[in-house]
Amino acid sequence: MNTTNRPSGADVADWRPEDNAFWEQTGRRIAYRNLWISVPALLCGFAVWGMWGIITVQMLNLGFPFTQAELFTLTAISGIAGATMRIPASFLIRLAGGRNTIFLTTAMLLAPAIGTGIALQHKEWPLWAFQLMALWSGVGGGNFASSMSNISTFFPKRLQGTALGLNAGIGNFGVTTMQIVIPLVMTVGLLGSFGGEPMTLMKDSGWIFGKIAAGTPTWIQNAGFAWVLSLVPLSLLCWFGMNNLKTVTPDAGHPITAFAKITWLYTLAFIPSILGLYLYLPAPTGLGLISMWVAIPLDIVSALLIMKLAAFGPMKENVARQFAIFSDKHTWSLTALYIVTFGSFIGFSMALPLSITVIFGISHVTDANGVVQHVLKNPNAPSAFTYAWIGPFVGAAVRPIGGWISDKVGGSIVTQIISAVMVVASVAVGYVMMQAYTSPTPELYFPQFLGLFVVLFFASGIGNGSTFRTIGVIFDRTQAGPVLGWTSAVAAYGAFVAPIVIGNQIKAGSPQYAMYGFAVFYALCLVLNWWFYLRRNAYVKNP
Repeated sequence: MNTTNRPSGADVADWRPEDNAFWEQTGRRIAYRNLWISVPALLCGFAVWGMWGIITVQMLNLGFPFTQAELFTLTAISGIAGATMRIPASFLIRLAGGRNTIFLTTAMLLAPAIGTGIALQHKEWPLWAFQLMALWSGVGGGNFASSMSNISTFFPKRLQGTALGLNAGIGNFGVTTMQIVIPLVMTVGLLGSFGGEPMTLMKDSGWIFGKIAAGTPTWIQNAGFAWVLSLVPLSLLCWFGMNNLKTVTPDAGHPITAFAKITWLYTLAFIPSILGLYLYLPAPTGLGLISMWVAIPLDIVSALLIMKLAAFGPMKENVARQFAIFSDKHTWSLTALYIVTFGSFIGFSMALPLSITVIFGISHVTDANGVVQHVLKNPNAPSAFTYAWIGPFVGAAVRPIGGWISDKVGGSIVTQIISAVMVVASVAVGYVMMQAYTSPTPELYFPQFLGLFVVLFFASGIGNGSTFRTIGVIFDRTQAGPVLGWTSAVAAYGAFVAPIVIGNQIKAGSPQYAMYGFAVFYALCLVLNWWFYLRRNAYVKNP
């Protein structure tokens, strides 16, 4: 066997995945080793990022002194932070190297995991302390962009859909894993005397096998502490098992230098998140001066501007070169299409647990005109912990299938089909939400509600793979990684948008309007996809 192509330590100088001989002899082994280490690291990133969707439900059950609207902000804060972190994360691989980046960003997850565990032991702490932990958890959301950008550099174009589908699809199981693991570990003293004392449930809770009765001792702090047990060995595995590709990152420098770049850009990413949230959130947390639809563009533009101005030395040239993706119209069309798929997946994952608790946990008694007169606790309410994991599980499970199908038939035709399905399903689930919200027996509508959401998750999961496949076809190897990172960054704002939109509409007594609005957006993107990639004279015929 030719030994000249073998890697030297962590750095691989010669990398030619499109060369079939090189790929079969050397490339395949290296690429798949990096992929299989990347997957569990990304899974933990999703778990830490998304854990507030479950934590807030249990905070409600344990009697934390916050309103439903305030609890929805915790989920939204972790969402916007994770989305913003993806903007610098999409450039990290070419600035700092794959192995360096994945190792450090995985190890960084220890801070919000431990911090959240400590904060949750103190019910009397002010809201801002929990909001700070939710903000810090955004590091896990940022990791997706660097992970996908990294894996895209290892595989030939013909395997991009499959490889990225596996990385993202199994990585997305972090949402499901978190929704199953957290309710379970809350039932036991996981760390003994080191883990703190339990609290007592004031309301019925649950896990995947049914309800947990009020009065049960609950270690809510384990929602954070549990991830430490996997993050430590995973960080070591990333360091000793992954590689930097010199053809992708020729000037990463010493690992300490690479770590400084990563830490610098990630730290800067918190500035626009904090600014946007301060201007958006109502008092006492913020000023409440702007709407969500102003806060998000402000956050994105601020993050890009800060990153461009703060780059120094070789970083400045690399950042400027990668900003070239914004002059390509396909960057913007595919960003919109990825919002349909991943934005929906992560947004609904974040919003669903608390939505189930609020919509189906209360019986609404209306008058003859359908106006809600008063509400009662619903004794037959389904537990969010028992059912909320099903949708994200389905969405993550089918994502690799979406990539594989798209490799065979073309990404855009798959995106077109799933967009149409999501239009219909979103309208239908909105109608069911309206019926449940105005019913004295909302649990009767829960099977239809859950089934339609599973359809939405299924379609979004297939579309996740198809959109990434299209990116791999349209862009060359030097641009595909940053475009993958950028589109995933913008789509991740779905984790901020969905909890806020659904939460506000529930508060207004019209949850169906949130889903109707999403359906309109899906329909517009269906037309966009046809215009760019499927019509007779499309810009890029795919297929």
